[in-house]
Amino acid sequence: MNADDYKTSLGVALLAARAAGDAILEVYERDFGVDHKEDGSPLTLADRRSHEIITDCLTRGCSPVLPVLSEEGRDIPLVERRAWDYYWLVDPLDGTKEFIKRNGEFTVNIALIHRDRPVLGVVYLPVKQTFYFASEGLGAYRLEGRAGVVDEGPPAGLIEASTPLAGGEDVACGGRGIRIVGSRSHVTRELEEFVARMKKRHGEVEFVPAGSSLKFCLVAEGAADMYPRFGPTMEWDTAAGQAVVEQAGGCVLDVETGERMLYNKESLLNRWFIASSSRSVLTGILG
Repeated sequence: MNADDYKTSLGVALLAARAAGDAILEVYERDFGVDHKEDGSPLTLADRRSHEIITDCLTRGCSPVLPVLSEEGRDIPLVERRAWDYYWLVDPLDGTKEFIKRNGEFTVNIALIHRDRPVLGVVYLPVKQTFYFASEGLGAYRLEGRAGVVDEGPPAGLIEASTPLAGGEDVACGGRGIRIVGSRSHVTRELEEFVARMKKRHGEVEFVPAGSSLKFCLVAEGAADMYPRFGPTMEWDTAAGQAVVEQAGGCVLDVETGERMLYNKESLLNRWFIASSSRSVLTGILG
């Protein structure tokens, strides 16, 4: 794919995310039932509707048609996935627990993967009608409000209406403490221990709780310095947010290897990771 292909794909992903977000809000604003998957995680009508809309938009809107790997789609074995050069990786409703709690901190995540890395990402917060989006060659941006400019497609108009994201100041040079964003619904003992270590190292730590992939976006826009995740996530939970962080100048590193987190693995379960506004923040933390 070239730069123009990425722009076209970004336009399709933005429209798909907004259409899915509208369907999610229709369910959100009325009483809804909650089912559970085999692993015990919650599933709502909003998850299913969002999946159907996004899959339809992505398969109709792009040529050639790319495979779609979605949390609510079928289980696709590695022998099939390894042949993909580009594919869509989708979480139709990230933060279902936040959705059920009605705190607004849930997102629609759509990423374009090239082999083993995210090259484009859209994170949409339906309640706030706010997009975070990024692609290689274009950078990372935030677009607030239900701007009609999304209908026009990138880059003209869309970029002009959006705010560029470039992370925050270097903590080592800023002379302040450190801001760590963490899960509102999945606090672990390891996270608590990590925050304690950062307090010893930086003197002052502000912990910012947030739900869903919004945590990546807070890092990308400089509202937090890092997002450590010491608990289970799936590839569709993180790909779009990773694209936004990386194109804003940050990084998302595998805790075990200290290298960029990769995708389309045999197991779609991620290892622990830390997303950061810059590698310098992680100096001495990872090997």
